[in-house]
Amino acid sequence: MSVKAFELVPAVEWEGLAGGGGGAVECVEVCGEHLYVGTSDCVLHHLLLEERTTPRGRPAYAVQKLQHRTLGSRKPAAALKAASALERLVVLCDGAVSLVDMLTLEAVPSGGAKLKGVAAFGVNENPVTGDAFCVEMAVVLARRRAVIVATVRDDRLQVLKEVATPEQPCALAVDGYFLCLALPTQYVMVNYGTGERQDLFPYDSQERKPIVKRVGREEFLLAAPGGLGMFVNAEGVSQRAPISWSERVVSAAVCFPYVVALDDGFITVHSMLDQQLKQTLAFREGRVLQDFEGKVVLSSTKAVLVLAPLPLETQIQDLLASHRVEEALVLTEGAQRNIPKDKFQILHKRILQQAGFIQFGQLQFSEAKEHFRRGQLDVRELISLCPLLLPVSSSFTRSQPPLHEFADLNQLAQGDPQKVTRCKIFLISFLREVRGGQAANGFREDVDTALLKLYAEAGHDNLLDLLASENACLLADSAPWLEKHHRYFALGLLYHYHGQDAAAVQLWVRVVNGDLQDHTRPDLFEYVVDFLSCCPSLDLVWKHADWALQKDQKIGVQIFTKRPISKDQTGQMNPDDVIVYLQKHHKALLLYLEHLVLEQGVQKEKYHTHLAVLYVDQVLGLLSRPTAPAEQLWSARSKLQRLLRESSLYRVQLVLGKVREADELLVERAVLHGRLEEHQEALHILVHQLRDAAAAEDYCGWASASRGHAHRRHLFHRLLATYLDPDVPGGPRVVEAVDLLNRHAEVFNAVEVLKVLPEAWSLELLRPFLCGALRASVHACRTSQVALGLARAENLQLHHDRVRLRHHRVRLRHHRLKSRGGAIFVSEKKGCHLCHNTFRDPECVCLPGGTPVHTHCAAQRFQGTPTKRRLDHTRTSNHT
Repeated sequence: MSVKAFELVPAVEWEGLAGGGGGAVECVEVCGEHLYVGTSDCVLHHLLLEERTTPRGRPAYAVQKLQHRTLGSRKPAAALKAASALERLVVLCDGAVSLVDMLTLEAVPSGGAKLKGVAAFGVNENPVTGDAFCVEMAVVLARRRAVIVATVRDDRLQVLKEVATPEQPCALAVDGYFLCLALPTQYVMVNYGTGERQDLFPYDSQERKPIVKRVGREEFLLAAPGGLGMFVNAEGVSQRAPISWSERVVSAAVCFPYVVALDDGFITVHSMLDQQLKQTLAFREGRVLQDFEGKVVLSSTKAVLVLAPLPLETQIQDLLASHRVEEALVLTEGAQRNIPKDKFQILHKRILQQAGFIQFGQLQFSEAKEHFRRGQLDVRELISLCPLLLPVSSSFTRSQPPLHEFADLNQLAQGDPQKVTRCKIFLISFLREVRGGQAANGFREDVDTALLKLYAEAGHDNLLDLLASENACLLADSAPWLEKHHRYFALGLLYHYHGQDAAAVQLWVRVVNGDLQDHTRPDLFEYVVDFLSCCPSLDLVWKHADWALQKDQKIGVQIFTKRPISKDQTGQMNPDDVIVYLQKHHKALLLYLEHLVLEQGVQKEKYHTHLAVLYVDQVLGLLSRPTAPAEQLWSARSKLQRLLRESSLYRVQLVLGKVREADELLVERAVLHGRLEEHQEALHILVHQLRDAAAAEDYCGWASASRGHAHRRHLFHRLLATYLDPDVPGGPRVVEAVDLLNRHAEVFNAVEVLKVLPEAWSLELLRPFLCGALRASVHACRTSQVALGLARAENLQLHHDRVRLRHHRVRLRHHRLKSRGGAIFVSEKKGCHLCHNTFRDPECVCLPGGTPVHTHCAAQRFQGTPTKRRLDHTRTSNHT
């Protein structure tokens, strides 16, 4: 999976610059535009690198040689490190570390500015001293198993600490307090602040050169056995997967998010994010590979080159152009720490949107939806792929530069209708999610109108839900589209939502009449009736009511019967106006009156009378037709009888006059006589004309339902008398009378019944009645006795409570006396001081000094004296 992440740019042609002579390049250091090169002949060169851009936009470098200076040794310079804050260059040459001025290359006087016996050193990029004017470094001592931690100042090197190691270190890197060391046989991690040491993994330095490279804060890159680059943090844990590189790697550099490795023939570039090989460059005789502030510099013996990283956006766009979406996203998110937050957010959103369109084009809809959501896509970018979905009034223009390469869905699907359909189904689901959140704010009309058009085109059931709920569909754009696809019911809903109820109803009427074809709702007629029943415009209701009644009176009348009652009376109809209007629609009129009387319970005489008359006319009409179905006649008579029994508001004489026209309506006549309190006439009809004993008993129960037991008994006695009447044709109805007595024994007064019964009747015949009457009499007697006992108990309880209250008052008087001057004790054994008789009750009078005497004794002794007057006052105030 290759990607062009770096471009190899020549920087210094050493042979030309050195005049065809000079030693080979041994070490390199870059500080800003300054390039320092150490050669094998112990010469330090100072050059100026000026970065330029070719006319084709490619990077290039112009080199200017400033000066060079011999280091005073015959051995090559081994390492260079710039300390820009001190304007010093740390040089390792011939086993000694010294300081050199960065500008003049003059050696700093060696008084404390030189450290000998050094094998290697590393600068701490995460210093712990906090001093901005010193550089911390770790130094590997030659021929000693130790590492020195030192600081570099502008004029001296100062050793801070010496850390012992089990073996002579070969290479090292330092970060904070942590030293990552390559020993001859293994890698170790040492915390020189606490002295803790942790072995990492074994490694044979004689087989290949060890590599220890700081990657970031407390993280290092090590060359592991098997051709692996292993990431290790300060705790000795690998939090990244290892990189598989060549076993011949001699050097490595880190330019986030890439790791660059150099072997004897190639430069390889791996990603730290997914550990995959991204780029390979041929490069032979490489000696040095170092990273400097985002630049990667490498050299051969006679040349210095720069691996110039391509701009991140260029790399990402190259990946997207190759449809390598996941790699592009990993690269984008991995580079977050190197990009300012605001800029990264903009870049990240755009990359997510582009990735979404790539996967949308590949019909990977779930992944596309997730990228669109995370990238906060303006959904109109997606809508614009379908021609004519956006409203004409929309001001949307596609993003520049474009997020995708598709002109429309037809190009994306390459003319395949099935792919177009799948894309539109995805678009419907995505728009439904978007309109429910914040992503559609500001262009809700565009989203809802596009969704309506997609629903209409696909015949989707959710079209009606969209229009029945709150929406922002534009009428001017949506109406022609709905007409085009014959969605007339939905168009009516759209008219209704925009307040054009007349247009909606007119359109639906045409569909019901068959002028327009739309099979969305087979029950459209019922829907129109329901709509008119709730319509606040009475003019619109009256306009279409006749059409509905002509279509079906039973359903059409629901325009009036289903009309809700409004508290403020808005849109309400006068029932009298409705009744007048329905005169020409007999069935509808009957249903409307039933609604008023039976369902709404309107208590008006004219409505009840009108309904009763219509019921009677309906029954008479059926009776006049010999072929009328018996079930229909029975249903009509049942309704009439129910109304006559339950309502008391109709005009009885008027209805009775109409009922008398038919001899068959005996039950109805009996009920009407009952309404007139003509119970004897009613019972006579039921017993002797209709000969229906059960109906006669039901009549007695109905007529006395709310008038008490006495009236019920009176009616049943009348019914018994009617059964026993000898003056009627056929004589007394003995069987019915006996059955009545035996079934309702508890209702009758047994004494009165026995008076009217013929003496010839046997007791066995009346045994159930007599047993029931006797049982009722005994029950009444015992119930009265229980009631009497309860009353006596209640009276006794009241007497008891009265006595307790009286004693309580006496104790209260004693308490008051005690509070005034001490307690006064009175008992049956204590005598009066005046008459020397004992006390029989607690009432007494206290003389001065607290002596109790009878009240009458005190009255006789002190009569006419001021004491008598005080005593009388005391009696009246109940303070004795």
